[in-house]
Amino acid sequence: MTINQRIYQYAADTAAAHQIKDVRIGLGYTAVMLENGRTGLAATPKTHLHKGCTVFTGMLPLIDKNAGQLLALINSDDPIETTVGLATANALVNTSNADLDTGDVLTKIRVTSSDQVAMVGHFAPLVKPIRDTGAELNIFEQIAAPTRGMRPSSEIPQKLPECTVCFLTATSIINHSFDDLIGHTRNCREVILLGASTPLAAEIFADTPITGLSGVIVTRPEELLHIVSAGGGMRRFKGVIEKVNRPACGAKQPSL
Repeated sequence: MTINQRIYQYAADTAAAHQIKDVRIGLGYTAVMLENGRTGLAATPKTHLHKGCTVFTGMLPLIDKNAGQLLALINSDDPIETTVGLATANALVNTSNADLDTGDVLTKIRVTSSDQVAMVGHFAPLVKPIRDTGAELNIFEQIAAPTRGMRPSSEIPQKLPECTVCFLTATSIINHSFDDLIGHTRNCREVILLGASTPLAAEIFADTPITGLSGVIVTRPEELLHIVSAGGGMRRFKGVIEKVNRPACGAKQPSL
């Protein structure tokens, strides 16, 4: 079962009881709001989109649909549809609970000078703090050749198995690369799924190497919708989301 199928299976029963109040497919992020105001985020993919002015070719209208209909899009081969499905899942499962811990993810795990750290996806705010530990940092992005301290993703099968800590972008769920990438983390003691697209349901990741989840809870949904519609991203989300961390049910003992 793929991670996308796991997310769908986990959230499907809850989704059946909810309707969609609003959907915003922004340039940076996509937001889905339920009838009760709970709102989920997922990154809007900027590559592999349909040519022309219509980038979402799926069901319309989206508003007033049962949440289960949008959740099912998480298994689509179309990246925008997958994003809408993941944002719906996050609206359903990313809720405040006692198992969530606020704060910087780097204060929750141990990174030392002896570590080789993989960052799959460029999370700029983490780069300097990781390098300040003396650890070797390998940043993998979808580029053709090494540039500006980043490595092409084609090097992941060779380099990632050498790493001891991995920060994995949750956009890997959107582009359906998660299941392949996670197979290369076998020697990592910590594998953190990171970013606003992260589903914060630890049970989804049982029997996977994921040891921690670092995502967001939307605290001011109406304001967030306006920001998303205006093309805003994480730098504009201050005050309308809360960054949170929680342990996952992965194969290793988490430190989060």
